[in-house]
Amino acid sequence: MPLIGFDELYERADCVKKPVGLAVAGAADLTVLQAVRSATDRGWVRPILVDNSARIRDLAATERISLDGFQLLEAEGEEAGVVAVAEARSGRAAFLMKGQISTPSLMHAVNHPETGLRTGRVVAQVVLMEILASNRRFLLADTGVTIAPKTRSKIEILLETVQVAHALDCPEPRVALMAATETVNTQMPETLDAVELQKRGEMGEFPGCIVQGPLSFDLAYANDAGMKKRIGGGVVGAADAMIFPNLLAANLTVKAIMYTAECRFGGVLRGVTHPVVFMSRADTVSTRLNSIALALRLI
Repeated sequence: MPLIGFDELYERADCVKKPVGLAVAGAADLTVLQAVRSATDRGWVRPILVDNSARIRDLAATERISLDGFQLLEAEGEEAGVVAVAEARSGRAAFLMKGQISTPSLMHAVNHPETGLRTGRVVAQVVLMEILASNRRFLLADTGVTIAPKTRSKIEILLETVQVAHALDCPEPRVALMAATETVNTQMPETLDAVELQKRGEMGEFPGCIVQGPLSFDLAYANDAGMKKRIGGGVVGAADAMIFPNLLAANLTVKAIMYTAECRFGGVLRGVTHPVVFMSRADTVSTRLNSIALALRLI
């Protein structure tokens, strides 16, 4: 069964009986205010905006964005991340959103051993990508946090991504372990890791999913690539999730798709106690709203 897409996520979010708290770190940004205004009007969230409150009010007034129903908390820079995380830990917010705050500043608050949101697992960004022309949907990880995950971290990223797939109504996601080639090469350690994880999956270590690798992007995405290369397997041409060997490969891939394909996407942090809407500060209103809808499914 394929992953549900953003249309379904919006429909389900629209059925939420009571809006939930959303703490936004670095909220003095037009796209942030527009996205949370839309999510509030749809009955999804109760925004808690953390930033310079005068700047938020000035921006809202200039752009004619109502702040009705919004709570404003005063904190800037790294402190905005600390305050937003505290709102989640207190229970006043069910999830967080990264606004105009740097990734290091937010992650410092999220990763704090005493006051942060750590679970003991590696923190990873999982992106839901929807290619409209081919009606394809798949998850990509880790696209934003872990620079060079070791084998144990790759396993945790895999498990977190599988949990997201399950939440998106895909009971047995097909997981591709990504590499530049499907051939094992001792000079490319990611191919060795992929073989090991596939074997461990075949032995039942990762229930609720099918794991195959190493696979290049064409083999994970396109069925005809498998036929041309004479490579089979349950994941070839049908990956529901792609686990990348490092941040460089993942980030370049996801941004190339974002900016060149007709697609919709949204992303969240996993490995934390509360979902964190975690996308680029350059992202659009629609991408932020997509990410909120995705996070609501994971609460």
